Amino acid sequence: MADLFERILFLKKCSIFSEIITDDLRYIAQVLEEGVFFAGDRVFDINDQGDYLYIVGKGKIGISIDQDPSKKEFIRFIGPGEAFGEMSLIDLLPRSATAHVIEDTEVLTLEKSRLRGLLLSYPEIIFGMMRALSLRIRENHIRNALM
Repeated sequence: MADLFERILFLKKCSIFSEIITDDLRYIAQVLEEGVFFAGDRVFDINDQGDYLYIVGKGKIGISIDQDPSKKEFIRFIGPGEAFGEMSLIDLLPRSATAHVIEDTEVLTLEKSRLRGLLLSYPEIIFGMMRALSLRIRENHIRNALM
């Protein structure tokens, strides 16, 4: 996904970035790096320090919150267009889950210091991300109320 325009369109569909205006998405798209993980690997383990946000381009990630990172009891699956790992970039706490690679997966990554630099240079990005995270929390509240 090397084309800048293609990356911007992809980010606009990703929930955490969907509320950011297109002009600001350009700055994010420029600093993303590509990565690949293979089925059976773990992207990160619970309690690891988090330095990256990941966006799935292709593939599938399983999220587990068991304290034993080798256990594969998934609470959620992450697929194309979805982000994971964002919490530790915001709250600076260790990872709250383990990310298992279910299928060979291509990702775009955003490193913590690059995100901070972008937020300082383009503060409107913060408000877009906050709106997106707020919408996610509201959806979770509604989903939990229906259970």
